[in-house]
Amino acid sequence: MSEQKNTGILARLSPFLIILTTIIWGSSFVVMKNSVDVLPTFWLLAIRFTAAAIVLALIFLPRWKHFTRRCLFGGTLMGLFLFIAYVFQTFGLERTTSGKNAFLTAVYCILVPFLYWAVSHVRPDRYNILAAALCLAGIGLVSLNGNLTVNMGDVLTLICGIFFAAHIVTVNKYAQEEDIFLLTVIQFLSSAVFAWLAVLIARPALPEGAFTPGLIGSLAYLSLLSTCGAFLFQNIGQKYTPPATAAILLSLEAPFGVIFSIIFANERPTLAMFLGFVLIFIAVICSETKFSFLRKGEKLA
Repeated sequence: MSEQKNTGILARLSPFLIILTTIIWGSSFVVMKNSVDVLPTFWLLAIRFTAAAIVLALIFLPRWKHFTRRCLFGGTLMGLFLFIAYVFQTFGLERTTSGKNAFLTAVYCILVPFLYWAVSHVRPDRYNILAAALCLAGIGLVSLNGNLTVNMGDVLTLICGIFFAAHIVTVNKYAQEEDIFLLTVIQFLSSAVFAWLAVLIARPALPEGAFTPGLIGSLAYLSLLSTCGAFLFQNIGQKYTPPATAAILLSLEAPFGVIFSIIFANERPTLAMFLGFVLIFIAVICSETKFSFLRKGEKLA
């Protein structure tokens, strides 16, 4: 009875949890930008995922009774895609603005139907194709400089979107049958392992005196809110919210990212970038809602 009651509460709260996720993620682009300017990428990710894994492992200690091989495999696969996505996103953030990084990351919402096609052989419909065209035009306006060249940070950010899409597909696959809380813990544990392996292989040097009170505060924010809280909220939302609703709510991360960048990072987007942002956002709406809200009266006609 208590499990059913808990599930009902989570189902009712899931849309609000997803919106809270996008607000946290939107603000984290500015925090990440400031942190990555001081701390090497692999160190940043290793500390972030390790702290998140330890906190959630302790909080959800009783959930380990639901551990299965499938849960281990699914959580590890989720963690692998998440780690790779963050590697590309963080390296991209070093070479572009936090606002552009936020919006270009949101391309994963468009890529999900095409990734499903590759996995399940379900062909994208005309709305998915239209969304891809709109998204491509938007990316061009956001990414192309005056000399029609693309910033390397933009390219890396777009690649990260592919792996975020793979992460979303994997979450949808395993969250329906496995314990979502345990999956999230294993996801962070595996991401932390991959990050520490990268530290050992790449051996990036830590700057002397890097761990200032400001950086420690940023790491705490990224670990506890942007990782522990936000990804847990996202996974719960994907489990209890219809996919179209969850995806369009998750796409709010992009405008929140730009808003926080303008407020706190003094970014000033150009008119072309603004038009690109609008096209990408319309593309997300097209892909995930198929403009169904415009066709409500068709059956009555």
